[in-house]
Parts: sequence; structure tokens; C-alpha cells
Amino acid sequence: MRASLASWTDSRFDVAWGEVTGAVGDTVTVLPIVVAVAALTGLSLPHLLVGFAVFQVVWGLRYGHPMSVEPMKALAALVIAGGLSTGEYVAAGLLAGAVLLVVGRTGTLARLAPYVGEPVVRGIQVGVALILLRTGVTTGLEAPSLAALAVVVALGTVVTGHREVAALAVLGLGAALALGAAGPITPRLPALTVLDPASLTLSRNAVGATVGQLAMTVGNAAVATSLLVEEYFDADASPDDLSTSMGVMNLLAVPFGAMPMCHGSGGVAGKYAFGARTATSNLILGGLYLLLAVVAVDAVAAFPMAVLGVVLVLVALQLGRSGLDTEDPWLTGTVGVTALLVNVGAAFGVGIVGYHALKRVRGED
Repeated sequence: MRASLASWTDSRFDVAWGEVTGAVGDTVTVLPIVVAVAALTGLSLPHLLVGFAVFQVVWGLRYGHPMSVEPMKALAALVIAGGLSTGEYVAAGLLAGAVLLVVGRTGTLARLAPYVGEPVVRGIQVGVALILLRTGVTTGLEAPSLAALAVVVALGTVVTGHREVAALAVLGLGAALALGAAGPITPRLPALTVLDPASLTLSRNAVGATVGQLAMTVGNAAVATSLLVEEYFDADASPDDLSTSMGVMNLLAVPFGAMPMCHGSGGVAGKYAFGARTATSNLILGGLYLLLAVVAVDAVAAFPMAVLGVVLVLVALQLGRSGLDTEDPWLTGTVGVTALLVNVGAAFGVGIVGYHALKRVRGED
């Protein structure tokens, strides 16, 4: 029994510098979005961070290899841009969690994925990127000189060969300015809070946003993540298993103040690229998020909005670059523009109809 336990521990956990740097690799897009949601919606940053802390540890222990925990980006982009109210955002997260749990437990996600189509998923990514880009530019223009300073920091990061952490560098600039404005930090644990059901707004807008988010979740957070986990770590995490875990995560975490969360191939790839090979990276990152939650409450209100705008532009460019890696640029572009001009739910509908119409025209059905 002792030998078996030692073998299990050695295969799943390792104390190495790569696990530390790998943990940082998963924060590149997470922290900017989390800070933006907290700053622009009034949701509690410490509680958002605690949600990520808990489930970094939970999924590290559950899967035994690096596993990402990311914001549901479509929903986050919409609430940041003002396309969803806070009540609609929280309701959409719970609705997405319920759907993912049911779909995962019934084993249908893998069968649904081909009907969505890669160009549709990429189009939703492009649409979310365009929404974030518009919001970021508008926010940055509120204080052009401060935004220009943030752009200089971003360009400096890119020029020195660290493009992938440009958003994180700008976020660091904003954090330094916020801490300077906030004064001495008083560390304190976030209080336990429970969601008031009366604050939920289950509207047509929330349902449409959920549909768009689920399109991204099927392609990126379930199918693509499953493939990467097998490729990088020779591990088995089926799309339906990942769907189930995402459903459980949101139904348990959102009622206690966390934001809607998912897995994601980008987070797994980021951890791997920065050196993570075992679940130790998840444990380290969980501890980092918890530490930030304890000290962040005084700083978020002072975070400069113009700097945040530049952060959003950088996140948008990164997400848009991923979305443009598509096999059908015209369909992907149409879906993206529809998401920007109408809404994400309508874009998903346009994408599905267009995808299957093109397959029929090309004789691929």
C-alpha cells in the first residue's frame, strides 16, 4: 500500500521549477479577464479568485496532470462590454453549468461536437474578441496618456520576445498603480457569501449568451482540451468527462460568488509551454490565487480603467488570433461580425445554418 501510494504521488506530482513557471502560464488570459469583470461589474474580486483557487486544486488532484481553469470567455466578454447585466451573467453561468452536467453525464457531448463545426466555434471566438476589442478601445480612450503608457509597456514586452505575457505585464502596471493609490494593504479572508436567487435574471439575452458560450465550450473547453491532454500527458479525459466536471464546477462555485468557469485548451497549452508536467502546477496556482484573494480587496477599486482597456485589447488580439486559425475564413468572419453587431446567440444560429448549408453545397453531408 505504501509503495503504491508513493508511485501514485510520484507520477502525479513533482517539485520542479517548471511547475512554478507552468502555473504562471495559465494566468496569462485568466487574471486580466477576472480583474476586468470585478472592476466593471461590482462582483467581488476576492470571491472570484477563491473560485479559481479551489478548482485549480480540485482538478489537479482529480486529473493528476496539469488542467486549466479559465473564465467562460463569451459570457465574461459580454458582461464586461455591458451586453449582459450582472444578474444575467450569473444566471447564464448556472444555466451553462446545468446543461454541461446533463450533456456530460448522458455521454452526448462527443456526438454533438461535429454538428457545431470548427468554423462556427472559431467565429464565436472572433466575435468575443471583437466585443472585447471595442470595449477595450473605448475604455482606454477615457485617459489617453495612461493608456499610452500601458501600450509602451506592452510593446516593450513584445520587443523583448515575451509577447505571450504582454497582457500580464500591463496588468502588473495597473496593479502597481492601484496599490499606490489604495495605500497600505490590509490582508483579510473573503467572507462566505451565498447567492440571493432574487438577483438572478434569466432573460432571453442570458439564454442567447449561454448558447454562444456553449458553442465555444464544446469546441475548446471539451473536445480540444481532451485532445491536448492525451497528446501532452498521455492521459484520458474524454469530452464528456470534462463537460461533467465543468457542470459540477459552475453549479457548486457560482452560488458562492465565483464567476462562470470552464476548462480550455489554451490554458493547458500555456501550462505545458511554460514547463508544467504534473498536477503540482495546479496546486501552486491555487495557492497563488488564494494569496491574491487575501490581498486584492483594497486594490481593485483603484485599478486604472485606461490601463484595463489596454489589457482588454491585448486579450482580444490573442483570442482573435486563435479564432482566425480556421478552415473557413468567410463563415468564421460572418459569425464573428454577427456576434459583434447583433449578439452571440444570433451568431451561433447563423453559424450553424451556414455551416450545414455549405456542407450540403459541397456535397460533404
